[in-house]
Amino acid sequence: MSPASFHIHAHSDVADQGPIHDHFHGSLHRRKSQRRRMRWVLGITAVFMVVEVVGGILSNSLALLADAGHMFTDVGALTLSLVAMRMAQRPPSPSKTYGYVRLEILAALVNGGILMVLAAFIIREAWTRFQSPPEVNAVILLGVASGGLLVTITGALLLRSHAKESLNIRGAYLHILGDLLGSLGAITAGLVILATGWSLADPLISVFIAFLILVGAWRLVREATDVLLESAPRGMDVEALVEDLRGIEGLGELHDIHVWTLTSGFVAMSGHGVIDDLSMHRRILDEVNGRLARHGISHVTFQLEPRPLHQLRGRSAAPEGEPA
Repeated sequence: MSPASFHIHAHSDVADQGPIHDHFHGSLHRRKSQRRRMRWVLGITAVFMVVEVVGGILSNSLALLADAGHMFTDVGALTLSLVAMRMAQRPPSPSKTYGYVRLEILAALVNGGILMVLAAFIIREAWTRFQSPPEVNAVILLGVASGGLLVTITGALLLRSHAKESLNIRGAYLHILGDLLGSLGAITAGLVILATGWSLADPLISVFIAFLILVGAWRLVREATDVLLESAPRGMDVEALVEDLRGIEGLGELHDIHVWTLTSGFVAMSGHGVIDDLSMHRRILDEVNGRLARHGISHVTFQLEPRPLHQLRGRSAAPEGEPA
């Protein structure tokens, strides 16, 4: 960097560990709470999964077996999420300067893909049962599904408060919500079969549950993919942000503006600006940092350069034979 350019880093106060470490160190208690709740949800989900498999076989209910299959993927998804959360705590290294924070985003992407595959399997099995509806034991179906509803409500309540903080947690939460819908669907199917004897209610409700799972899975995959593609955070108006910066007195042209999400809850921004008066650089940088903080951006790298240097670079970058 030239002597006439300046940078501001929102987290540069701890230079030996870096902004990523600071971000997670500051939320250590919250992340411990997330892991503790995830372990509880994993335990109760694994136990009741076995109950639903037995109940599904005894009652011959696709709704119960589908929900048990969903719980099986939950066990894997929750385990994956816990491993990713643990790995994400590892500090940055010279070869991985951002550390492992994006493992949580990868876990969310994998969980979304698993949910899609599960939904497709449920729809396929339901189609088979539409062709040849089996007899379903509605009493066993109702009993097991009611127990499953209590378990999934407990799991959803444990994760709900953290679901908006992390895509990884949201992926696990969506798995649990899928189970909750599965239990409600199975209870509905059991009541219909018990009251009318109409066994097609079982696969019909299973298809409805599968489509609800697909909607949640698609949203999760889309958001995780946006993060991996370093897209601007959903809901953030980058054009409005740039206009806000242009309102700073003394700040001229803006270029190379990039806004992206590194991991859930951690938005970063980099950019360049041109100034005419070098004596104003500290005030301008302070105001840039303050305005970006109001937009929810926690890590800022912003370079200022004097106009003569900017014009010189522009001329050197122009193709030969063309005016700069």
